[in-house]
Amino acid sequence: MNNMMRQEHGITVAVYPGSFDPVTYGHLDIIHRAAKVFDKLIVAVLNNTSKNALFTLEERMELLRKVTADLPNVEIDGFRDLMVNYMKARNVRLIVRGLRAVSDFEYELQMASTNHKLNPDVETFFMTSKPQFSYLSSSIVKEIAKFHGPVEDLVPAEVEEELRKKFPQT
Repeated sequence: MNNMMRQEHGITVAVYPGSFDPVTYGHLDIIHRAAKVFDKLIVAVLNNTSKNALFTLEERMELLRKVTADLPNVEIDGFRDLMVNYMKARNVRLIVRGLRAVSDFEYELQMASTNHKLNPDVETFFMTSKPQFSYLSSSIVKEIAKFHGPVEDLVPAEVEEELRKKFPQT
């Protein structure tokens, strides 16, 4: 493996950023697969001020800790800054991003190019989602949960429970 990928005392570290509002099986698919590729994976939860989050940053981080507890090389962290600033502060140069469909690629390419422009040492690795998750998004999950639809095939039980608390039956 080349030197660009070796960091933090000889291990390969990557960051998988996102808002994870809430974490879905699609996110977990990328987390599990990336955890097999990299020695350490930091799941960095973004406090995106342009989005009206259902779960607080702390709630999202706690849900991620619960559903990734079986992955010893996965760390959950949060950030409220530019991705490249977070990467520099953590001394990490590798970003993992998931692609569900071709429509995701244009946006993700723009973000990867911007991050690389801001810090040429930062590289982005794209992982395509498994076909069964290609339609799945946090927005879809929230919409279904809001109207008390079934979400058990879309999110882990811990997330489903917290969604039911956010959208109680009336």
